[in-house]
Amino acid sequence: MRPIQMVDLKQQYQQIKAEVDAAIHEVLDTAAFINGKAVQDFNKSLEAYLQVKHVIPCANGTDALQIAMMALDLQPGDEVITPSFTYIATTEVVALLRLQPVFVEVDPQTFCIDPAAIEKAITPKTKAIVPVHLYGQAANMEAIMAIAEKYGIPVIEDNAQAIGSDYYYSDGRVQKTGTIGTIGCTSFFPSKNLGCYGDGGAICTNDDQLAAKMKMIANHGQKVRYYHEMVGCNSRLDSIQAAVLNVKLPRLDTYIAARRNAADFYDKAFAGNKKITTPYRAANNKHVFHQYTLLLEGVNRDGLHQFLAEKQIPSMIYYPVPAHRQQMFAAFGSGETHLEITDWLTERVISLPMHTELDEEQLNYITAQVLEYIHNH
Repeated sequence: MRPIQMVDLKQQYQQIKAEVDAAIHEVLDTAAFINGKAVQDFNKSLEAYLQVKHVIPCANGTDALQIAMMALDLQPGDEVITPSFTYIATTEVVALLRLQPVFVEVDPQTFCIDPAAIEKAITPKTKAIVPVHLYGQAANMEAIMAIAEKYGIPVIEDNAQAIGSDYYYSDGRVQKTGTIGTIGCTSFFPSKNLGCYGDGGAICTNDDQLAAKMKMIANHGQKVRYYHEMVGCNSRLDSIQAAVLNVKLPRLDTYIAARRNAADFYDKAFAGNKKITTPYRAANNKHVFHQYTLLLEGVNRDGLHQFLAEKQIPSMIYYPVPAHRQQMFAAFGSGETHLEITDWLTERVISLPMHTELDEEQLNYITAQVLEYIHNH
């Protein structure tokens, strides 16, 4: 059996090595390392794939979120509603811009932000809502957009873990996650479903004015070189990373299918075990399984994590400390925030290996070891 990786990027690379190497060498030969043809090509291809008017590539997913908030003219003290049960980048940029994070609960089934909790948290100071499509599961965007429209609040989708997911509206319409809100942000960190070989990110929107503004912000606040109309930043997707993404984007749906097949195997293996809740699959979206995360009840989660490590099976706890309990937010009064569901989840979730190269032998071994531990403990 091949060694089990949490994400097996080496095996995935072997499948596309010739194309990736050729694409990188093309960039090297042209020496167009910044904003070269590879970036322009990727830009157009991602717009077509997402069926969105504007994609603005940038340096990483964190920058994407920051640029989105800057483009909405959010001012220090403005409130931004966000889940606490998420990777820190989502909330870090709120603090960086001296905005006020307002942490709310997630749905215990989907792990995504609870629309009812959003509405309860809205005040006259609320200037943005940031739903996170966690682990590859879409948040309830139809309900969130209805609330946002009711109160006139822009929505920034954190789509870093769910690129490629289809969202189904109650009237039958289908839209890609990340294109539903006012602005969508994503990351191409190597472990993502669509990952490059370094850092990378993108912002997307159907709003022409916002798109023009975000392009400027990402490029030092300039449209014309050396003429800076606003304070911006320097955030670019480099040509070599775009070249890698150009090879991988046409395979994204195939990669997602492979992840779903692995998830199906896990689901079947754990079916009927009362101590394990497998990932919920909402009817209104297609889970893309950036992570395969179990919810354990009556099981020593940390004990299982250690046991699997001893069996050469990696596992991860995403995320052991929610944002509202992080020291970095103490100055924002987060210590007074009480989120029972979020705290409950952080003590019970564990993510198993999930990637495009998992084979049946590996999956059999992983599931057998999980079930053995739970049976014996």
